[in-house]
Amino acid sequence: MSARFVSVNPANNPIRIATRASRLALWQAEHVAGLLRGGVTDRTVELVHVSTSGDEDRTRPLSEMGGIGLFTREVQRAVLDGRADVAVHSLKDLPTEALPGLALAGIPARAPRFDVLVLPAGIAPDTPAALPAGARVGTGSLRRRAQLLHAWPDLVMCDVRGNVETRLRKLDAGEFDALILAQAGLQRLGLGHRGSLVLHPPVMYPAVGQGAIGVECRADDADVIALLDGMTDPIARAETAAERACLAELRAGCHAPVGVLATISGATLQVEAVVLSADGRSRLRSTVSGDVAQPHSVGREVARDLFRQGGESLIRMPG
Repeated sequence: MSARFVSVNPANNPIRIATRASRLALWQAEHVAGLLRGGVTDRTVELVHVSTSGDEDRTRPLSEMGGIGLFTREVQRAVLDGRADVAVHSLKDLPTEALPGLALAGIPARAPRFDVLVLPAGIAPDTPAALPAGARVGTGSLRRRAQLLHAWPDLVMCDVRGNVETRLRKLDAGEFDALILAQAGLQRLGLGHRGSLVLHPPVMYPAVGQGAIGVECRADDADVIALLDGMTDPIARAETAAERACLAELRAGCHAPVGVLATISGATLQVEAVVLSADGRSRLRSTVSGDVAQPHSVGREVARDLFRQGGESLIRMPG
């Protein structure tokens, strides 16, 4: 699908992109920068590196740090205070509640959204079911932890922090028997070969917005909004709108044990979602189909069905 771009005033300043400084975040920012450079010839594009609280504290589990906004707040603040014009995020990390003054104006075409099992270097691919009882699986995600324990309660879930490369080093050094990572992140870093097994539903539902990049700008910056709209993929926009609407209705936060999968076939949008207890023992599932032109409505209806089944008690249950 071809992108739609508009011209802007050549007298304007460079378009400055705020981003975290990890390799994956920089890949995403450079990807957005490339799309911008391909669509505008009268402005340069620059990157502004920002450190977030999630980057600075790499020891505590994410769930103990408040979760929501750990990797996005400081990047957003750089746009609001004028240091940058655009903020690039992994959309799965971006809270569903909009920050006043910012607009989520760009969502490029989505990468694969599923999680993968990663084994130590040199070990042949296998399934979690074949891992021995007590095998140590590293993940910092409550969603991944709960779904794995639901399917294989004999696994031992271990917290792991750090960027993708750090996690892989810990795995290969023997700290874990396996990791669960996002397929998109591995592929974007040229490490797709490390994925041993793609985990599809019903075993593992992805995070809301996983595999998608979200691009924010100031809500009153009409020129940049038009540029970001031009790079937006309509399928990715509809899918992620439904997923984020479901999460927002659940009031669960981006690190809760919730998995959502939105898919489009013609004019039909189907949203599947699961809510689990933190220990994985309880799991509720719902599927709703509707008009692709009404993604928010479809996403909210899935959440309401999960509430009718008792999902709220699982979301609020202490870990």
